[in-house]
Amino acid sequence: MTIGRFDSTISLRGLFSGVHRKSAIILILAPLLITTWKYFGVSSFYLDRLTGIFVFGGDTAFTAEAYTFVSALILFAVVPWMVIRFVFRERMRDYGWQVGDWTFGWKAVAVMAPVMVLSTIPSASMPDFIAEYPLNKGAGASTSVFLIHALMYLLFYVGWETLFRGFMQFGLRSLGDWNAILIQTAVSCIAHIGKPSGEIYSSILGALVWGIVVFRSKSLLYVLLVHWLLGVSLDWFIAFK
Repeated sequence: MTIGRFDSTISLRGLFSGVHRKSAIILILAPLLITTWKYFGVSSFYLDRLTGIFVFGGDTAFTAEAYTFVSALILFAVVPWMVIRFVFRERMRDYGWQVGDWTFGWKAVAVMAPVMVLSTIPSASMPDFIAEYPLNKGAGASTSVFLIHALMYLLFYVGWETLFRGFMQFGLRSLGDWNAILIQTAVSCIAHIGKPSGEIYSSILGALVWGIVVFRSKSLLYVLLVHWLLGVSLDWFIAFK
């Protein structure tokens, strides 16, 4: 009897049926999307394989950045949206795409935003961060060029927050709220591998805090804004130091 029950739990039918069907789909799809982006959606892949196919305005660095950000948007936001809409038959608002508790949300932004911006100042002087950011080293050519860079960067963060704090965290609530937060924290930390070590370690704390804020506010918007400000301010201080 025990063997029979065990066999049924590891069958494909058992994996994609029952109360944990959604969790199984999310936990299989999320690493597939992240791995696909890491190998085929980043600037290094564009520079190695695609420069002979398309270049925007003759600027390969700008095109590589655009390719990275748009790839993240498609893989991390559009694909999960399609799964939520057509497989789960649910709404994006159930995954954090709503205003939610705006009173708490804006208080959280008021507290977190200055901390995030100030924390990037020392990082902007560290060689490993300077080597990594901005993704487009020409972003600091002028304030107007940087503004375009910052707006494009938002595409990346829309994708990132949709996948980790939206698709994964809201989608895994059946496993328990803390488990959902811890799972997205673990996976998002792993997704940072290859970045400066300080960024990897701080991503753990950030994912925990932002996960709590997302559940408390019932929205991705406030964390999305703070995360974007973190990335843009780091690039600003590096580009214009």
